[in-house]
Amino acid sequence: INMDAQATVMSNVLMASSEMPEGSVKVQGYDFNDGIDYDKILAAYTYSGFQSTNFGRAVEEINKMIAKRKEPINEENLDKVNLNPINRIKTNCTIFLGFTSNIISSGLRSTIRFLVQHNLVDCLVVTAGGVEEDFIKCLAPTYLGDFNLKGSDLRKKGINRRILIGNLLVPNNNYCLFEDWIIPVFDQMLKEQKEDGVKWTPSKVIWRLGKEIDNPDSVYYWCYKNQIPVFSPALTDGSLGDMLYLHSYKNPGLIIDIVEAQRCRFLSVRQHRSGI
Repeated sequence: INMDAQATVMSNVLMASSEMPEGSVKVQGYDFNDGIDYDKILAAYTYSGFQSTNFGRAVEEINKMIAKRKEPINEENLDKVNLNPINRIKTNCTIFLGFTSNIISSGLRSTIRFLVQHNLVDCLVVTAGGVEEDFIKCLAPTYLGDFNLKGSDLRKKGINRRILIGNLLVPNNNYCLFEDWIIPVFDQMLKEQKEDGVKWTPSKVIWRLGKEIDNPDSVYYWCYKNQIPVFSPALTDGSLGDMLYLHSYKNPGLIIDIVEAQRCRFLSVRQHRSGI
């Protein structure tokens, strides 16, 4: 190779590096020779690269929210009208947590339960499945299966493996137990509606079910205990809807007001955006 060609190769392949900007972050993981320090392990994700960095940034944001909640509220915000329909204690950071049914079907349910048990969130926004699966698991366990199991074979055995919970198995008997438990609760709710004029909303229904389950393993038991609002306008989109439909045949008249639920949600969001 002649000198000109060599120079061309060197300039294109091994061109000289520019200086990195001042303050550039170096990639570095956690050194386990330092022992098990969970705070430092989580902090190390930010500097590990790939998706670990995004996870680390999420950890940082959560820590900021927790720190903000602990700050004293200034007098100006204390004097503002509390728009929260259940009058939760004001903080400097209102934390909304949303999730779908597969989160509750999985072991992450225990994490969500911990958050509401210790008042680390202020509001839940969930799907219908994210509600009913919590109560069903209080009555009977969900089992670990395999993604490769054939749905048709499971169906013949009376075992459910829904799309959203691909390697989790739920026997049909679990839903029978759910029906046996929830129908009498609906009977009592209808009685209170007729006699006491109670206006049921999805949030009130979830709280009532959390009260009735009376089980500290339940997410919604702790929502009821700690007065954490739960918004699930499409409460009929799942087994809960099936139970309400069956109840309407046996003891018709129970009304669940979705518009009232939206009003409460609007007030909570408005409070959040107002910084109170």
